[in-house]
Amino acid sequence: MKNATLFASIAILSCAAVGYGDWLTFGGDPQRSGWAKSEDTLTRENVKGLKLNWKLKLDNQPKEMNSLTVPLIIEKAITPKGFKEIVIVAGSSDAVWAIDADSGTIMWERRFNTEGTPKRQPHWLCPNSLNATPVIDRSTRTVYLITSDGKLHGLSVINGEDRMAPVQFVPEFSKNWSLNLVDGVIYTATSQGCNGAKSAVYSIDLKDPNKTVRSFFATTTGGAGIWGRAGVAIGFNGRIFAETGDGPYDTAAGKWSDTFLGLSPKDLTLADYYTPANRAWITRKDLDMGCISPVVFKYKNWELVAGGGKEGVLYLLDANKLGGDDHRTPLYRSQLITNEEVDFAGRGFWGALSTWEDPEGTRWLYAPAWGPPASTAPKFPLSYGPTPNGSIMAFKIVDRDGKPYPEAVWNSTDMMVPEPVVIANGVVFALANGEYVRQVDDDGRILSSQARIEKAGNAILYALDAKTGQTLFSSGKTIPGWTHFSGLAVAAGRVYVVTHDSHVYAFGLGGE
Repeated sequence: MKNATLFASIAILSCAAVGYGDWLTFGGDPQRSGWAKSEDTLTRENVKGLKLNWKLKLDNQPKEMNSLTVPLIIEKAITPKGFKEIVIVAGSSDAVWAIDADSGTIMWERRFNTEGTPKRQPHWLCPNSLNATPVIDRSTRTVYLITSDGKLHGLSVINGEDRMAPVQFVPEFSKNWSLNLVDGVIYTATSQGCNGAKSAVYSIDLKDPNKTVRSFFATTTGGAGIWGRAGVAIGFNGRIFAETGDGPYDTAAGKWSDTFLGLSPKDLTLADYYTPANRAWITRKDLDMGCISPVVFKYKNWELVAGGGKEGVLYLLDANKLGGDDHRTPLYRSQLITNEEVDFAGRGFWGALSTWEDPEGTRWLYAPAWGPPASTAPKFPLSYGPTPNGSIMAFKIVDRDGKPYPEAVWNSTDMMVPEPVVIANGVVFALANGEYVRQVDDDGRILSSQARIEKAGNAILYALDAKTGQTLFSSGKTIPGWTHFSGLAVAAGRVYVVTHDSHVYAFGLGGE
């Protein structure tokens, strides 16, 4: 009878797994689409009724600008108390929590005693803390995270118990970015040269008994940081895509600054690349392309990679031939869309792009822009007033001269530092994070984290019509805190936000 009951439970779990409203990684999937495909509770018709369901303050110590990672959600996880929807959040103080999504109460927490000593004092560029958004493997119900000492941990999402011995994955106190997981292989990227760690993409095959770590270094010296907050994106054929930042460039010497990289799965050998013709100017002006994580999507017979950077232009690349035969010819490179000021600190495209295919088969692309549109920007047929601080820009992919082309459709209302968006059931969820993004004062001196924190505002959650950009909901002053280099999670009828003061907010259709 026990075996029969167990079999029945497994069968129910297997059937229920189809169409789960999970959010298991940054952007929701390995391609970093930002599309919550299974969301069916929140709609354009009812989203105006969003209210705060609960908020929870976690016992986490912010480190410089860092605090909590983007929440992850696993739905209908079997626990001793039955099926539960579990929210996983990691914190800068080397801790991770599991939260009951219905009640907003902590189910379990783990704190890690890290090893080693940082070579440098903490700074907002290098906070010496846990930084990367974890990833969940639904098949094994395991959450993987990297602590500040560079060790990879695998924990049960049900009770937080160890599922594997810790493995040294990246250099200790390096700054690594959101984990990705495909076919049992975990990927991450490092940047900013924190504690001497060079910029690189790393992989580890969990099925390998030796847990061998492989890497591709974007530079042999410094620079070329890969710091789009979604980390690397993974194509439908397994290829790994990343954008690099400023630094030396010499392909013969393995120096790949301000370049789109295409790496082979698992072993991370260079398979393809695209370098813009104006790379030297981009580097000279500190307009890192590495501040964006690319997104991969299909359009008709194309597999496309879309990206951008501080410069304020958008790129569409063929995932199977990034820069053509000469590695200099993309499918599409836009005119200047934003950052007419050539401002390296608070303008351009940041974070990650997102994409959605509507029920009619139209493919959309959404870009978080910091600052106003440039005078050379395309005309948006739909706009909602001046956007001096920033906005979400929406494009639909159309055919032009036999190639895909991003046609401008709408520019949102003004937003103070917008994060990468999540699209769910025809609604674009956007977060204006309220961060003070200036990096230097009027005299050119680098600002401290504390100086920037004192000037921060408050985060605002928006819900926009995915086709028109019309504002359907705004949280106003509901969230008093702000956040840094974060993002949203949407699953099972709720939208999740984290703030620098270590709070988690859950918005849904039912109130507190």
